[in-house]
Amino acid sequence: MPPADAEIAAEIDAVRSLDDVPRPETGWQTLDDSVLDAYLARTDAVLSPDSPRTARTVYTAMHGVGKDTLLAAFARAGFPEPVLVAEQAEPDPDFPTVAFPNPEEPGAMDLAFAKARETGPDLIIANDPDADRCAVAVHDGTDWRMLRGDEVGALLAAHLVTRGAHGTFAESIVSSSLLGRIAEKANLPYEETLTGFKWIARVEGLRYGYEEALGYCVDPEGVRDKDGITAALLITELASTLKASTSGSGSAAGGRTLLDLLDDLAVEHGLHATDQLSVRVEDLSLIAAAMHRLREQPPTRLAGLAVTKAEDLTRGTDTLPPTDGLRYTLDGARVIVRPSGTEPKLKCYLEVVVPVTAHAALPEAHARATDLLTALKRDLSAAAGI
Repeated sequence: MPPADAEIAAEIDAVRSLDDVPRPETGWQTLDDSVLDAYLARTDAVLSPDSPRTARTVYTAMHGVGKDTLLAAFARAGFPEPVLVAEQAEPDPDFPTVAFPNPEEPGAMDLAFAKARETGPDLIIANDPDADRCAVAVHDGTDWRMLRGDEVGALLAAHLVTRGAHGTFAESIVSSSLLGRIAEKANLPYEETLTGFKWIARVEGLRYGYEEALGYCVDPEGVRDKDGITAALLITELASTLKASTSGSGSAAGGRTLLDLLDDLAVEHGLHATDQLSVRVEDLSLIAAAMHRLREQPPTRLAGLAVTKAEDLTRGTDTLPPTDGLRYTLDGARVIVRPSGTEPKLKCYLEVVVPVTAHAALPEAHARATDLLTALKRDLSAAAGI
């Protein structure tokens, strides 16, 4: 957080050789398994004591470190033992089966999808290599598909509301506004923060926080950060609870699914559909040029929708500190543009909200949302000159 971030960066920049960095010879402490034991004991608090524990999962650790802890947590909770994607189960710093070890990257989940087609689970769970993020995939009646981070974020929020959660729900500004609708309907406090859990974790009275990049904080009293293990437990509890339900639409087996609950949320709050326009560059000046162009010539319409408010976030707002970003509020949509903090990318976060009157109207609403998101990408790319 400012000013500590700049001070730390200055210290790093001052290092010319690792040989010059002083290292104490005493004072080190080697942690034993009591740390892990305490964490696993704390995972009991994530779940309702009498909740169903029947959902079957396929799990991939993405060549990372999550497998043993997740298996121990699932066994402790009484869930069926996850079916492992064997090729990605053990830590391997070469990440041999993926182009990039991120569940969001194209192809990264292919082996998990293949295992699910073979074994027929209720859902797929994936962690990233350090297991602080959690990805979820479901069967849509035709094949397996990844849920977007915003979809999982809304599902977990709805589940916590149903369980009677109290406290503040929070998310980053680039995440779906659906969380605010859910919190408002439940009469719960809600806050938006800048991107990153270093901001979400600072929210006073935090009960649940998430951001669209697959990060979820479901037990802030235990881990005040994103945590892919406890998030996996909670989404599997939700899948089990829905599976045990016979009300409303559902799967061929008679129970309901995560997709059914997403449909319910769309009917209740409107269909909130999100997408990203992400442009990787070799020349960083192109990002600065695009931001300058948008500031000098802000768009007045995108995807045929009027821009009702344009905000330059470098000035900050009543609730947000300054950051390098632009936010456009449209009639039924929202766009946020910001340079990535970690990669040579310009990232544009898109959301459209389509009213839904009944479940029968959902196919038309999804088609409308897809068309709007496609047009937003096209028009925003033209406006930014990228």
